[in-house]
Amino acid sequence: MKNVLTLLLYFFCITAIFSQYDEFQIQKNGLIYNDKTMSKLEHIVDSLNLMYSSCELDKTYYAQNQTVAHKVNLKHADIGSVKKDMKNNMPLEEFLEKYPNAKLKKEVLVIRYKYTNYKGREVVQLREIDPQNDYGVEIKISKHDRDFQKTWRYETYEGSITAFYFENEFSSIPLPEKYANMIGYADCLIDSTTLKFKEDAKQGWVNFPDNWSTLPLIEQQILLDKMRSTKVIGSCSMDDSPRVHAMNIAMLSAETTDWKIFLRSHLDIMNDRFDRVSDGSYAMQKRHTYIKELEELNINISDLIFGISLRLENPSENHYYGRINRIGRAFAETENRNQIEQTMLSMIEDVGLDDYNRVLSYFLFLNYSYHLEEEFKADAKQKLQVAITKLPNYLQNRLKQD
Repeated sequence: MKNVLTLLLYFFCITAIFSQYDEFQIQKNGLIYNDKTMSKLEHIVDSLNLMYSSCELDKTYYAQNQTVAHKVNLKHADIGSVKKDMKNNMPLEEFLEKYPNAKLKKEVLVIRYKYTNYKGREVVQLREIDPQNDYGVEIKISKHDRDFQKTWRYETYEGSITAFYFENEFSSIPLPEKYANMIGYADCLIDSTTLKFKEDAKQGWVNFPDNWSTLPLIEQQILLDKMRSTKVIGSCSMDDSPRVHAMNIAMLSAETTDWKIFLRSHLDIMNDRFDRVSDGSYAMQKRHTYIKELEELNINISDLIFGISLRLENPSENHYYGRINRIGRAFAETENRNQIEQTMLSMIEDVGLDDYNRVLSYFLFLNYSYHLEEEFKADAKQKLQVAITKLPNYLQNRLKQD
């Protein structure tokens, strides 16, 4: 029976590959929402822009907790002895003398962050931020763990141990006002008190009627509530049902002038933020960002998107975070590319901005330039090379390594 289900799933995905040319129907206006829907959204945005002046704009936002540490990897050693030395806070120089086979990576950027796992438990992790490839070591620690200076944190795996040695404590500096305003604008537009799905949403699927736009308002609202109570999980890379479900929610929430639900749904489509059983890179190109739809509204796209790109220690509850790779692609499709490009470069160069957000701005620019048309790539690469000369030396050195 299991093999039959697997085979059916395989044929479903193969069928999707050959049928998925354009994700959503493009209207006469060149957008995925028709003129009537766009008109309703424009009216809402005009009201929100007036409300923006009353939003909380004087809040101080702090950068993600971060520090510069040294990373050590050691294999084929007496792990018990190594762990004992680390627990006793053996100085790094002494440790390297005792274990000459240890591989040292000096001065790596490490962040400390919290998240809630699938069991609803809070987890605290230390993560290396490698500007070369964005893949770094992660070490889980206790949420009560404090006092890092001159200490070790480690992770063991099959006879090897990977550890961070900290010269200094973690710190979190205030974000400069111009970036705080971006975050404030994003929080003002993306209502943090309302989520796309309801808390008790169950996995499933809701059939979306063809005549949805002609239904009475009360029936549309009931349908929207039903759709928000249903989470759709993709069965494979080419299964577009989660995106279709989000698109249906976006259209219905726009029709019922429910901006809070609309914007989160559209941003999920732009960021491709959906659950899938598996996801291959070959399937991602057909998933467009649809940033043009937001540009057609009277939204400050730059502040909104940068506001969900910056990482911070004290976000508002349910603050919306964008995915750097998708945002980079969206920026490559904007009408105001020159201003967006300059903002990214200035963030990389900004000594007042924390190192982590500067590295994220670097990744953002890399994804942006990757999706540019060929004729613009060389110029973007040259500008980026100039910008990274303003990064701290330890980050520049990391980028120069093969």
